[in-house]
Amino acid sequence: MNQASAVVPEKHSDESIGGVMGFFIVLAKYKKSIIGLPVAVGLLAIALSFVLPDVYQARTKMLPPQQAQSSASALLSQLGGFAGAAAGIASIKNPNDLYVGMLRSRTVAERLITRFNLKQVYEMDSLERTIKRLQDSTIITAGKDGLIVIEVEDNDRERAAKLANSYVEELLRLTKELAVTDASQRRVFFERQLETAKNNLAAAEVGLKGAIATHGVVSVDAESRTVVETVARLRAQTTAKEVQLNSMQAFITPNNPEYKRVEQELSSLRSQLAMLENGRRNDSTEHDGAASGGLENIKRLRDVKYYEMLYELLAKQYEVARLDEAKDPSIIQVLDPAVPPERKFKPKRLLFGILAFSVTLFASIFAAFARDAKHRMLSSSGGAARWSEFKSYLKK
Repeated sequence: MNQASAVVPEKHSDESIGGVMGFFIVLAKYKKSIIGLPVAVGLLAIALSFVLPDVYQARTKMLPPQQAQSSASALLSQLGGFAGAAAGIASIKNPNDLYVGMLRSRTVAERLITRFNLKQVYEMDSLERTIKRLQDSTIITAGKDGLIVIEVEDNDRERAAKLANSYVEELLRLTKELAVTDASQRRVFFERQLETAKNNLAAAEVGLKGAIATHGVVSVDAESRTVVETVARLRAQTTAKEVQLNSMQAFITPNNPEYKRVEQELSSLRSQLAMLENGRRNDSTEHDGAASGGLENIKRLRDVKYYEMLYELLAKQYEVARLDEAKDPSIIQVLDPAVPPERKFKPKRLLFGILAFSVTLFASIFAAFARDAKHRMLSSSGGAARWSEFKSYLKK
């Protein structure tokens, strides 16, 4: 019993040694092809890499604008009608994603293609293919450190650096054309509202002149003028609150305390306006109906006063937005401008040769063991028969 147990480990040890030796025997048997072929392929890959053109990579790092809270928030409370109108624009959670998207846009690509005549440089006859080639040669990433890195590859080291820097220049140009920051969005919003109010004021003035020309000049007492101005002011404030309330619906729920407060203010303004207009209507009914021309003039005057106050309100808000945009710290800053690279980025000839050598080496070892296994199988009668059967199935 003891002798049998002593023999078994020795037998397993001999099998292990035999398996390892068999591995090295196969390597030694085909050593010329295992070593010679990978070396030849590696040298050939290095030689072929010299045919490939040198590619240079230029890199620039930029600090994108940081979304900051508006400095005009306190001033907007003075004329609260449009204080929350621009605030309805949803803020971007990660500003870097916005600017990376702008840098990758077709607009920027087309401007760079035109600027550097890339269709001729890339020898492309299609704009779409040229854009694709430029995008494939450009890597734009936003790191966790808050920086945006632009890497551009090109066969010309000078052009690679100019392209990388031009991306930043085109982004600056694009941010001036588009309302990207909160301050610029408010400025654009009030600019449009101001233009609308200006047109409405001009139309109201024309209507007043027409009414005066039709009905003549009617004397308006101090009380009527006061009522007209009060109605105009209330109408302007009501319109402002309506715009503010509509803008708040885009980003808060009706249960929000701020929303309810503005809603109550709007309801109060509407009630005051209704009471004043109803009282004015009753007073007008008691007067002689022949004075309808004078009433028409007063209505026209009321419209003019309304649009004047609304225009004044929007003009103040527009100036606040412009000042806020001018003082906005959200500017693009270049941390590391791109410079012409001293060394080529690719092809990495040595790495190219090592990779080709490694792949061929593993393929040669596999082929060597496959050949040895085939030889062993053919050396036996049963193996030769199975090999013939295998070949017959391949021919079918």
